[in-house]
Amino acid sequence: MDVYEAVTSRRAVRGFTDRPVPREVLERVLSAAAWAPSGSNLQPWHPYVVTGGPLAEIKKRAGERLAAGDAWDKPEYEQYPPVLKSPYRERRSAFGEQRYGALGIPREDVEARQRAASANWDCFGAPAALFCYIDRDLGPAQWSDCGMFLQTVMLLLRAEGLHSCPQMAWAKFYRSVAEVLSPPAELMLFCGMSIGYEDVTVDDARTGRAPIGETVTFVEG
Repeated sequence: MDVYEAVTSRRAVRGFTDRPVPREVLERVLSAAAWAPSGSNLQPWHPYVVTGGPLAEIKKRAGERLAAGDAWDKPEYEQYPPVLKSPYRERRSAFGEQRYGALGIPREDVEARQRAASANWDCFGAPAALFCYIDRDLGPAQWSDCGMFLQTVMLLLRAEGLHSCPQMAWAKFYRSVAEVLSPPAELMLFCGMSIGYEDVTVDDARTGRAPIGETVTFVEG
């Protein structure tokens, strides 16, 4: 698979089979992803790759909290601005319409949307997950570095025939994750990522992208 195919075939998959992901594949991906760029080579990412019993326990704890109606954990960072301006507001709205529309869930059915969203905390059935932590003392540039690392991971997973779904949703249950992983106190959970083989029987429409004329400015001589 060439780079262009890896980029264009990568998407947030929300349905995985229970086929195990070999440890050697995950090691190969993470070893290569370590070459992702970072300012002054800080390499600020701290990924925890979780499978088997520990992942089942994380899913179980999150599921129990959902069933009990427990509140989300107090946010440790702001995922979105309180007020999204145009065009970001429209793009987010269009995503929601497409995502839940594909599931046959109308906008006004809040309960059904919540049920669909709860699949996040089962990793959409994936048998492997990555939880990416970052040091609390680091700043926006290092968060950007983590993003480049995670994108590199996702593209390498495609080269291995795997799919993924990056999930900031896990930051809402960071306490449940920490109860199992016991990360150092100085680390903050940025996001999770479901990893596995796609369940092709799950109907999950792919979201589109803005044309480059809307996002890119060429300055030519």
